[in-house]
Amino acid sequence: MAGARAARPVRRTLAAVATGAALVAAAWLGGPAALAASGAGPIATGPGVHPGVQTRTAGAQCTANFVFTDGEDTYLGQAAHCSGTGTSSDVDGCTSGSLPLGTPVEVAGASRPGTLAYNSWLAMQADDETDRDACAYNDFALVRLDRADAGVVSAAVPVFGGPTGVDTDGARAGEVVRSYGNSELRGGVTLLSPKVGTVVATRGGGWSHDVLTATPGIPGDSGSAYLSPDGSALGVLSTLQFAPLPASNGVSDLARMLDYARDHGMGGVRLVTDAPVSG
Repeated sequence: MAGARAARPVRRTLAAVATGAALVAAAWLGGPAALAASGAGPIATGPGVHPGVQTRTAGAQCTANFVFTDGEDTYLGQAAHCSGTGTSSDVDGCTSGSLPLGTPVEVAGASRPGTLAYNSWLAMQADDETDRDACAYNDFALVRLDRADAGVVSAAVPVFGGPTGVDTDGARAGEVVRSYGNSELRGGVTLLSPKVGTVVATRGGGWSHDVLTATPGIPGDSGSAYLSPDGSALGVLSTLQFAPLPASNGVSDLARMLDYARDHGMGGVRLVTDAPVSG
């Protein structure tokens, strides 16, 4: 895969470059008001747990994607590689190391740590997965939230709203996508977090979509939610792409990853749509 995982810290020079590019893009897009007008928003970024909050797994900072439930517990999605034990170049989920299930995960807005309940890398390795596309692009994990925090969870994606459901028909070239990243490299400047862009290609038999946004996802945005034009949940930010299109991102397909999770121990899990999650 022509890319690298984005969960690990990088030099501050990258932060300066990303910040400068984001400011230009924000001006071009007309700022958050224009972004909200193009989606289902405006949806404010408030306290509590919701898509877009930061997660930390053994010090690795990522961004949460969507909210899920099995009818009893509430889960927050993140990228599987956020709990990886290797380097950013370890991109094969069938061979790359991961921290075990049960690992504590700090979740911004929660009063207590969550727990790593599912990791696609661990699931594929336990199943001796041989599908090379799945090994390359199945990059999904679920963090079980402490039940004490269930009452502060909202499923709404900041600025854009949604998800309205799971996008089950993939994405075509030119399709508009929206995302909200929360990398610590932005220094807490949320103006730089919303992103709008387009799909440029699909690879891996539909397992992954290359997207190009006004500012690309940067390290720390890993796991971010991507929405289709109708507000449905398309995918999860997995990689920073260097080829064939520099500064694009690889977005792993949520429908495929969620189906895999259901077949590997998480059978009752479903996406929570844009509404508060009851305790």
